[in-house]
Amino acid sequence: MNQSLQAGIRLTLKKTIGPDDTAVRHGSGLLEVFATPAMIALMEKASMELVSIYLEEGENTVGTAVQVRHLRATSVGTRISCTAILSNVEGRKLDFEVFAEDDQGLIGSGIHTRYIIQTAQFLETLLNNKG
Repeated sequence: MNQSLQAGIRLTLKKTIGPDDTAVRHGSGLLEVFATPAMIALMEKASMELVSIYLEEGENTVGTAVQVRHLRATSVGTRISCTAILSNVEGRKLDFEVFAEDDQGLIGSGIHTRYIIQTAQFLETLLNNKG
C-alpha cells in the first residue's frame, strides 16, 4: 500500500440510469426505478476506483461491509452522481462515506468498508478452502 493513501480523498462517478439498473432487472422489486443493489454497486465501484491508484503491484481491494439508506426513487433516464470519500485508513482497512445524488438532491447515503489484499495470496487461499 502506498503511504500517501490518506483520509479525505474523494471520487465522483456519473451515470445515466438505464433499463439494466432497475429493481425489476435486479430482482429487488417490481418497479422500473433505480435499484438499491445497483446504487450500492455504484458506491462500491466509486470506492474501489478512488483508491486503486494508491495500490502497489499485486494489491487489490475487496468490499466487506455496506450500510446504506436508499432515500428516494429515481427513474430510468435520470443522470446521477455517486461520490466516495475515504474517511478512515486503519492499516489495510479502508472506510468510505458514500453518497448518490440526482438533480433534485440526495437519493442514497451510507458507509462502506474495503480491505487491501494481496491478490495472488487471496485467490490461493480461496482455492485451497474450496471444499
